[in-house]
Amino acid sequence: MIEAVLFDLDGTLLDTLDDIADCANAALSMSGLPTHATEAYKYFVGSGVDALIRRIVPEGMESAEDLGRIKKNYADLYARRATDKTRPYDGIREMLGALEARSLKTAVISNKPDASTQQTVAHFFGEVAFDFAIGNRPGIPLKPDPAIVLLVADEIGVPPERCLYVGDTGSDMMTAINSGCVPVGVTWGFRKRDELLSCGAKFLIDAPEELLTLLGEETVL
Repeated sequence: MIEAVLFDLDGTLLDTLDDIADCANAALSMSGLPTHATEAYKYFVGSGVDALIRRIVPEGMESAEDLGRIKKNYADLYARRATDKTRPYDGIREMLGALEARSLKTAVISNKPDASTQQTVAHFFGEVAFDFAIGNRPGIPLKPDPAIVLLVADEIGVPPERCLYVGDTGSDMMTAINSGCVPVGVTWGFRKRDELLSCGAKFLIDAPEELLTLLGEETVL
């Protein structure tokens, strides 16, 4: 019996790619560094802001001072521009409303900084009664470490094995497996089907409404 659905944020609920790419490229330009095509950011994101910065700077650039400056510039820009182009994927709000109508608990779990997570969730889903939302906080390991999922499961009072974990990357699928949740991959996000399957996705869905169909198949889950 599934009692809760836990969602990744970027690439799953929200298409954040343009705002992330614009702010990261602006931060690179401020340091006189080359920028990247927006599509390239699909493979730069997903592992937290520190990993994002390491991936976008030129190879061999390892100075903590340089990385710290670019990270600060990116964070400052993103705090102001996180909602400029970002939008929920088609059908997401309707799907979330249907989950609420079914009395299923829902939560958002992201590797982006907690302040950014709270900002974007409040802006785009202020009408949605998520039971919990959390981003990266000091002392909590990043996904695919299971710690953050186990924390959320405890907060909402649902054991992990009764939770779906829904995400768009291989890291999300590994997070689900590591924490004991049912891994559900979405194909509308930042990564391809092959990555999701190779990292353990039990189910793939091609549109948000398919999650409702999946939840209706109680004998499968």
